[in-house]
Amino acid sequence: MFAQHGVAIAMRTASKIIGKPSSRFWKIPQARQLHLSPLSRAQDLPNPRSFHNTSSSKAQPALVEAVDDPSPQFPESSNPALSFPCLDAQEAKTALLSKRSLSSGPEPSYTTGRHRSWNSHETLLLDWGGVLPEFNIAYENWGQLNEDKSNAILLHTGLSASSHAHSTEANSKPGWWESFIGPGAPLDTNKYFIVCTNVIGGCYGSTGPSSLDPSDGQTYATRFPILTMEDMVRAQFRLLNAFGIEKLYASVGSSMGGMQSLAAGVLYPGRVGKVVSVSGCARSHPYSIAMRHTQRQVLMMDPNWSRGFYYNGIPPHAGMKLAREIATVTYRSGPEWEQRFGRRRADPSRPPALCPDFLIETYLDHAGEKFCLEYDANSLLYISKAMDLFDLGREHQLQMSGLRQQNSSMYSSGKKGEGQGRSCSLAVPDRPYEEQASETASQPHSEPIASTSTRPPDDLVAGLAPLRNHQTLVLGVASDILFPAWQQREIAETLRAAGNQSVTHIELGEDTSLFGHDTFLLDLEHIGGNIRSFLA
Repeated sequence: MFAQHGVAIAMRTASKIIGKPSSRFWKIPQARQLHLSPLSRAQDLPNPRSFHNTSSSKAQPALVEAVDDPSPQFPESSNPALSFPCLDAQEAKTALLSKRSLSSGPEPSYTTGRHRSWNSHETLLLDWGGVLPEFNIAYENWGQLNEDKSNAILLHTGLSASSHAHSTEANSKPGWWESFIGPGAPLDTNKYFIVCTNVIGGCYGSTGPSSLDPSDGQTYATRFPILTMEDMVRAQFRLLNAFGIEKLYASVGSSMGGMQSLAAGVLYPGRVGKVVSVSGCARSHPYSIAMRHTQRQVLMMDPNWSRGFYYNGIPPHAGMKLAREIATVTYRSGPEWEQRFGRRRADPSRPPALCPDFLIETYLDHAGEKFCLEYDANSLLYISKAMDLFDLGREHQLQMSGLRQQNSSMYSSGKKGEGQGRSCSLAVPDRPYEEQASETASQPHSEPIASTSTRPPDDLVAGLAPLRNHQTLVLGVASDILFPAWQQREIAETLRAAGNQSVTHIELGEDTSLFGHDTFLLDLEHIGGNIRSFLA
């Protein structure tokens, strides 16, 4: 009542000054509501198409309540306002998710079907000080474990993959490496027993941010501790212990899995036989860190992310869609897109639009839309950060070892409060980065190792020394921009400098593959064929 009275007084005052109230001055646009009330009913949801296509030019009386038109109001215009069907679609999805939350909740199941599950009740101490009092690992396996358990292969996944690498009797859906696994395939199930897990931190059955914290029964969300690649590998080896597997025939992985495959050999050199790393690296480099940073930023800027506590609410689907679009740009290559899309537009007969218009734009839009509700946003944040932190250099390993020992002592003594909480959380520097005029001349930088290089960095040589006696296959792809081929050359040269005489390094040129980073998923002949030959 008081608010209405105040507005009425203001209107009378304005009338004396400028005459009749004008909608140009008094129309109050309503902010688009992404967080709709759980009490909303389907019939109360706004028509999503009304947000961007209003065209009323008639002056409206001043209203206390806001109107459904966020666009600026102009008395006349030379051109009609553009329509934004891509934004309409996002708003319609938000409204639909709000409607779903009334009954079953909008969160997807984050599963690719039935998988096996193993639970560890033994505490897992993490590198940066966090603790998982217990954890679950989702896994699937193919082939038969032989009598002396010497034919096991641990298959490591990429960032967003589940344990479902190949179809099983319980789940006939094709897996993400379906053609690479099976009788006579590169991972030959007639010879090998293959195990693939969903990493901890994931959302396809293994313990991650969407899991319940056993201490209070509530979802971890962003109370989940910071992870490293090595934390994930240690959890996997707990599973191998449960199988009674003392030594792997091989550790195999691509992309993030290629990083983990190397880490497995460094952490457990006596328990790993052959090592296969495809399109991976021995340490994360600035470009890939920068691209993952931008993905996390657009996701966290989605209001629905709610600092990670969006479970049982509307998930940050818009941020996830944009994050996936950025990722997709890094997964494929420019030459491939030139061939597939060129500069063609989806519909040349229509005027250009600010929404997806070129074929490449519609491709990215589809990739983001397909992914945005298939994967948990918090899992993307945690696992991508673990990739950024990856560094097999000796100095970093010693730092992590000292930190683990310190945190282990605190945990054993029961002093796991304030100190551990600080260790588990990363923080931005007190002062932002500032370019120094003399920096380029005085500070050492990581440079790509050229084919003529004779000596990789000593720190990395010392870090990969535990692999000096392991047969290792390193595969790279020239068209890969996310993990450029020089990073695989760096692995191979570093291993050789560490004394490994059994390194096989293969680089697929652009004349062989234009699929960029995704080549490891698509090229059965060259990726699969080289893995088959190496394992045999």
